[in-house]
Amino acid sequence: MCLAIPGKVLSIDSSVQPTMGNVSFGGIEKQVCLEWIPDVQVGDYVIVHVGFAISKMDEKEALETLKLFEEMEGGFDELKAPEDET
Repeated sequence: MCLAIPGKVLSIDSSVQPTMGNVSFGGIEKQVCLEWIPDVQVGDYVIVHVGFAISKMDEKEALETLKLFEEMEGGFDELKAPEDET
């Protein structure tokens, strides 16, 4: 089974190859490859699977999905790095 999670693009670094960006998943920020979505802009919501943005997503739908993850017990635990756990 595959899981893709919506996130909001906070920044884009086009000076590196592949193009990377900082994406927020309900407050947890991760570096994500944005290369496959050349028209992505800061503020867009993207669907991310294993560190790669695979498509853009409507903001309303993204926020609803993120809310469901927050309501699930431990919904974002897999996104946290071991050093994030205290």
